[in-house]
Amino acid sequence: MKKTLWKTLALMLALVMMLGMFAGCSSSSDADTTEETETEEVEETTEETAEEVEETEEAEAEEDASTNDFSAITGSLTMGTGGESGTYYAFGGVLSNYIGQNTGLSINTVSTGGTTANIEGISEFLYDLALVQSDVMTYAYEGTNSFEETGANTDFLVLGALYAETVQIVTLDPEITSVADLAGKSVCVGDVGSGTYYNTVDILAAYGMTLDDITPIYQSFGDSTESLKDGKIDAAFICAGAPTTAVTDLATSQTVYLVSIDDEHMETLLESCPYYASLTIPAGTYAGFDEDCVTITVKATLVCRADLDEDTAYAIVATIFDNAEAITELHAKGAELDLTFATEGIAVPFASGAAKYFAEHGIEVETVE
Repeated sequence: MKKTLWKTLALMLALVMMLGMFAGCSSSSDADTTEETETEEVEETTEETAEEVEETEEAEAEEDASTNDFSAITGSLTMGTGGESGTYYAFGGVLSNYIGQNTGLSINTVSTGGTTANIEGISEFLYDLALVQSDVMTYAYEGTNSFEETGANTDFLVLGALYAETVQIVTLDPEITSVADLAGKSVCVGDVGSGTYYNTVDILAAYGMTLDDITPIYQSFGDSTESLKDGKIDAAFICAGAPTTAVTDLATSQTVYLVSIDDEHMETLLESCPYYASLTIPAGTYAGFDEDCVTITVKATLVCRADLDEDTAYAIVATIFDNAEAITELHAKGAELDLTFATEGIAVPFASGAAKYFAEHGIEVETVE
């Protein structure tokens, strides 16, 4: 009986010890699991916190960039634009007013004959800023093409490209469906020496034509659309951001047609003039305009006097590109303000103040220094 009792007690003790060992193992496993879970949660929290801090810092940086105080940047400047019915004049006025409201600068906007007049005006100290076509400004700076006789003009530097300009061949005659159909017609080719004039020469050349094959009329955008309406001309070349005010107004009372450049001649044009790019003006751009139009584009570019001080140039560029959304509310072309577009494909050096701004955003541009 005693032996049986001792055996029973021994078995019970052994069982208790085994249960204790299992319990210990279980507790250790649970502890390890808990520690792992807590470690993962800490790591996740740390990562989330780091991301939140980074996002906060980026937001603060953007906020600081958009709230730069340029009130100490003062002075009175004049900006050369284009004809009063063109995009240069309208958008130039918006930019001038916005810069004036957000810096200590006062900018007077002047209607001009366009790109060539603006470049010459800077050389003659008439303008401190100007809107120009990227192709023609390259001719001027390098002294090529239309500037071979007068020589290179290096009195200006680039602040940034703003938006795409399209060459629009406008007519009210449905029988004019090709550039070749302009032969023998009365055609407005823009103001004398304007960017539109040179675009016309280039496009005609791609078709084996010259100005001698048409009757060239030299008029502004507004005057050319009035001449179309009155039946004084058959077609007009207009280089401006589409939709263009003058053409929009014409389309309210007349059926407007835009002439496309066909594939074969587009290839010829781009081979001889690589500073152009093909662009399609979508149907619906103008009232009653129900077909896409294939044409060419250049960049509307803001330039300044070569001796404009760095702080002023920086303030102008920062005010424009840091506030694209606000400017878009004032003019549709503000939606095209983009740092990459502003700097790519520009063959003329940038002002040092503009280069400083773009460098802060990770973009290196060429300067004269």
